[in-house]
Amino acid sequence: MFSKLKPKSEFSKNVLTLMTGTTIAQAVPIAISPILTRIYTPEDFGIFALFIAIVGFFSVIASARYEQAILIPIQDKDAINIFALGFIIIFMISILLIFIVVMFNDTFTMLLNNEAISVWLYFIPVTVLFVGVFNLLIFLNNRKKEYKDIAKATMLKSIVLVVVQLSVGFFKSGADGLISGQIISQIFANIKLMKNIFNNKLLLSNINKIKILVLAKKYKNFPKFQAPHAMLNALSSNLPIYFFTPFFGLAVVGLYSLSTRIVFTPLMILSGASAKVYNQQLTLFHNQKKDTYTFTINLLKTLFKKIFIPFILFIYFAPTIFGTVFGEDWREAGVYTQILSPWLFMVFFVSLISFIPNILNLQKKALIIEIIYTISRLIALMIGIYFKSIYIAISLFSIVGFLALSYNISWMLNSLKRYN
Repeated sequence: MFSKLKPKSEFSKNVLTLMTGTTIAQAVPIAISPILTRIYTPEDFGIFALFIAIVGFFSVIASARYEQAILIPIQDKDAINIFALGFIIIFMISILLIFIVVMFNDTFTMLLNNEAISVWLYFIPVTVLFVGVFNLLIFLNNRKKEYKDIAKATMLKSIVLVVVQLSVGFFKSGADGLISGQIISQIFANIKLMKNIFNNKLLLSNINKIKILVLAKKYKNFPKFQAPHAMLNALSSNLPIYFFTPFFGLAVVGLYSLSTRIVFTPLMILSGASAKVYNQQLTLFHNQKKDTYTFTINLLKTLFKKIFIPFILFIYFAPTIFGTVFGEDWREAGVYTQILSPWLFMVFFVSLISFIPNILNLQKKALIIEIIYTISRLIALMIGIYFKSIYIAISLFSIVGFLALSYNISWMLNSLKRYN
């Protein structure tokens, strides 16, 4: 797949390692989805999607995006201090969230128009902590090229998730099984990746308070620009879930979440594994003053050729596939998938190279683009809500997403070309 890329053997091997683990990890939940959709209702999946959306919003900014800087320093002692900095911030954010949830639980429940989410709001702080630490661990292990351990942790997370969701689900406990599975699986994955860090006593001995403060200042653009950017991106991506819940109901949210998850999963298996290795290789090429533009273009061309035809075929038959595989109650999710397909296709490529602004110190411009993107998507959804049509809302959301991401990928590639 990556025969056109350089260095061929190392890059392809690393991507294959991550893809193997990621594929198995993602394939297991997808494989049991036909069972889950018969155990849990669209409303249950709606509650689960809402919980994940809220956690996702806070977890992407929990470390002030300093995890993105772990790959950049030349010396490992700087990287471990950035890791420590990120951990401190995550812990503080989680404590703050505890106070917010306790004080405003009723208010949030009322705004979301969903009593079922109330009790799970109390689990958001600890889940944000686990997810935030996991992101730090992923970047640090990525830096050390511990791709096998990343793959193993991802697989372990998936297996635990499936076991818990199936076990609890058979007791017909509503969304409890879906959410508890997510939390417990995150704990196991963190433990797996932490072993590499705690076993490296020499690396840990380099953690220094003064160094942490110096690096916090050196990489201040990450919390200054990248954190707001990530926050807006998380908010923007999950706007349908936030707005569909009070205006169209949990069943619609459940259908929407399944439609995006089924498409995103295979795309993100390839994109996620490639991005991890690409980020590391891009940083290396950048530091060595090599041609990062040609390297990036070759990667995008190769992946485009691999996914285009399978993607088109899946989208064309989506309603039939969803109705047959997941049950007739979920056929509508296939229709949503067809409408969202232009946006979903572009997300794959943009997410793959989204690290470019960090390398080129273009976080400010990326933030401005994200602000405009978020406002545009919000307007698109509000128009659909005004006309009380879920189809108008999703269609406009997809069109805006496709156009905005098309511009975004063009801007990132042109910026990379100018630098080279």
